[in-house]
Amino acid sequence: MEIAGCHRLSLPYESKCCEMHGHNWIITVHCKAKELNAEGMVVDFKQIKDKIHGYLDHGNFNELLPFNPTAENIAHWICEQIPQCFRVDVEESRNNSVTYIVDEE
Repeated sequence: MEIAGCHRLSLPYESKCCEMHGHNWIITVHCKAKELNAEGMVVDFKQIKDKIHGYLDHGNFNELLPFNPTAENIAHWICEQIPQCFRVDVEESRNNSVTYIVDEE
């Protein structure tokens, strides 16, 4: 899914990223299940879109999220929102992407 949103980072060094700026974020949510639900799905894509896109799209991530909104923290937060999620890929711009994977210990 694609989400438009702005943020500024809190960093202990000088960076342009400390100023408010925006991205068209590309987010891929990976989910899994041992069995499909009654509808034959792991999770309905609409539920994921409503929970993530519906909340973040065109928002100020500093106001919407209770942490420093790095791509890594955003990926972690998204993964926590969807119980079936085991991996989230977040691309904030071309060649700048992260992957968060749940540790299955």
